[in-house]
Amino acid sequence: MIARLLYSLLFYLAMPMVWLRLLWRARQQPEYLQHLGERHGFYSPLRARPLIWLHAVSVGETRAAEPLVDALLHAYPEHGLLLTHMTPTGRASAQAVLAKFPERCTQVYLPYDLPDACGRFLDHFRPQVGLLMETELWPNLIHAAKRRQLPLLLINARLSARSQRGYARLASLIRPAVASLSAVAAQTEGDAERLRQLGAQRTSVSGNLKFDVTPAVDQLQLGARWRQAVGPRPVWLLASSRAGEEVLILEAISALGIAGLLLVLVPRHPQRFAEVAGLVAGRGLALCRRSSGSLPSGETQVWLGDSMGEMAAYYALADLALIGGTLLPFGGQNLIEAAACACPVLLGPHSFNFSQASDDAIACGAARRVANAGEAAAVAGELLRSRAQLLAMRAAATGFSQGHRGATARTLALIERVMEPRKAH
Repeated sequence: MIARLLYSLLFYLAMPMVWLRLLWRARQQPEYLQHLGERHGFYSPLRARPLIWLHAVSVGETRAAEPLVDALLHAYPEHGLLLTHMTPTGRASAQAVLAKFPERCTQVYLPYDLPDACGRFLDHFRPQVGLLMETELWPNLIHAAKRRQLPLLLINARLSARSQRGYARLASLIRPAVASLSAVAAQTEGDAERLRQLGAQRTSVSGNLKFDVTPAVDQLQLGARWRQAVGPRPVWLLASSRAGEEVLILEAISALGIAGLLLVLVPRHPQRFAEVAGLVAGRGLALCRRSSGSLPSGETQVWLGDSMGEMAAYYALADLALIGGTLLPFGGQNLIEAAACACPVLLGPHSFNFSQASDDAIACGAARRVANAGEAAAVAGELLRSRAQLLAMRAAATGFSQGHRGATARTLALIERVMEPRKAH
């Protein structure tokens, strides 16, 4: 209790900095200044309907949750879905899900982890069960749910060794929170064991929900149209790149020597689109932007994917992708979507956010590991010159994607076991 009180006090004291950060981010994404009351637990009235609450902090978690959302709303037709986020991009990425069930879905921001805000949130919506995606361990939120006897599950849970070490330094704060969870559905046995060491009491391994996400047909068709327009020239994609990685690749491709190569850059964060365009222009490379509405011409050297919600189309276009966040120590982005689109991938040395999936993809031949940007360019050159190697990796990617499905059904079964007593009551 003392640790949580100190944490809450520090959080309250830090709120001026939190608001300054919102203002700073709003310079490039004005949406950060919308729905401000929700961030402190103030919400509009809603229809009287029992709710299942799912928290998906941003884009990746929201997309991963799509099959589970469908399954939940079909399994519990009398319930509505409360979908919460922390970022505007996460909120925007849920529109496809909400469009399927407009009368049954409510979308808001989760409040900051302050005792009064969390209490207002739970008292306003009164969900029947709470589902937290991946690594959302908020001490005050979990404590408020426990006080209200609300079952709270951590699903699609992942915890890298690096994150575990960080949480372990705050054991007096984190351990009671983790121990209060009604159940934990981990992606891998390694994730489950690390969560047990943090105090999780009821853990199981359900797999990764992201394997159950099927690329939208319209996005695959869009990518195919792009491919037809680009023609036979080789296409290398830097997917979901992070700050500092575009520079490394732009420098590395100068020595690649592949005639007609088209480099596609898709930054992870939309507020960096203009910055990346400036990096390309500063090197004198012929640039085309997706937002311009025009497709790359024969003279285009770099196509900037400055759009949202089209990653599957970029994977369908590309011959080969380098997964962003792996060249520099960000931990890597999701390679599973690339595999679902049958796109071979390269991984840098830093893939600790998806360590098991990365190791499995490499083991089956769907991915290759590179040490740095220079080696990434060298291996990309080798593969782009060898159609046979690319076709073999493409087939391996398809097998890898299809062989790891089933997490949605296992997660739904766990939720049903937790919900059954409340449903009977």
